[in-house]
Amino acid sequence: MKSTFDLMRLWAILTGLALAAWYFGELYLGAQATETLPMLIAAIGGFELFHYAQDILIKRGRTNG
Repeated sequence: MKSTFDLMRLWAILTGLALAAWYFGELYLGAQATETLPMLIAAIGGFELFHYAQDILIKRGRTNG
């Protein structure tokens, strides 16, 4: 079973993808996009990139015995 932290990351990924689709949908349809939406996408993307890099560093630092 996945931990609560893994599930939180999954929801953050899905939320970021939904917001990005919404933003590009607005651009495609010619609607005026708000300034808040790109900032939300960047914040969620930055959160996920930080934790992805942190996971890589943690896994690299582990030893096998």
